[in-house]
Amino acid sequence: MDTNPTNPASTSPSAPAPGLLHDLGFEPFQIWAALLSALVWLLLCGGAVLLSPSAYAQTSPVGESGVLQAYVQTLLHDQALLQSDNSKSSAPWRVEVVLGQLDPRLKLAPCDKIKAYVPAGMRLWGNTRVGLRCEQGAVRWNVYWPVAVKVWGQALVVVGPLRPGAPLAMEDLRMAEVDLASHASPAVLRAEDVVGRTVVRQLSAGQSLRQEDVKVRRWFAAGDPVRLTVKGRGFSVASEGTALTAGDEGQCAKIRLDGGRVVCGEPVGARQVEILL
Repeated sequence: MDTNPTNPASTSPSAPAPGLLHDLGFEPFQIWAALLSALVWLLLCGGAVLLSPSAYAQTSPVGESGVLQAYVQTLLHDQALLQSDNSKSSAPWRVEVVLGQLDPRLKLAPCDKIKAYVPAGMRLWGNTRVGLRCEQGAVRWNVYWPVAVKVWGQALVVVGPLRPGAPLAMEDLRMAEVDLASHASPAVLRAEDVVGRTVVRQLSAGQSLRQEDVKVRRWFAAGDPVRLTVKGRGFSVASEGTALTAGDEGQCAKIRLDGGRVVCGEPVGARQVEILL
């Protein structure tokens, strides 16, 4: 059976914050596929994880923590993150996993077979948890191990302090290695995506520039005529339409086509909308 739900180490993991990785320069599904292929595959490869029964013969949480930490650390520490083909980053990312601590009051019964897994609804990005479950033992326990997944990669940082309302210039920015997973708002990877846009909050020298730090670019207004391009594998179809909503960067814009059909697409330029299939 699972451990007591009131135990801090065995409570259900909280859902990840929304909006992670949006507009990082990668398609979200490709980012998650790359991250999970680099981490989850290693974590789940081979199915259940077998450990010697003697490894859990102790009831001391210190002994259990040492075995579990060594096991999880071996699987996850400093694993290279595979990048997608259309990556806008010039250098590979690297992943670092910092393990938290189980509740020292936790007592785990001896177990012959332990399985590590990623809990449903959790992602190996930022502050998260890895599940550890006893599958063969007198007591079937289940715990969640807190971990911090740091994804290091090249992104933009500000050279000096910037005040709200200041327009961003090329000389205000430089590339540096930052933890892309340290904040819910995506890091900005390309200067051309933000130069000329306005800073909306105080920024300090060396701070990683995030999407939420600059004013959203509006590509067109409601009522404007727009060109819609639908792209798929091996084809591209363009048509004309009218914007029903404003075309803010990173947001879905509703477009009425000449035939009357309403679709939702991503604003990508001045009066330009794309739908990727």
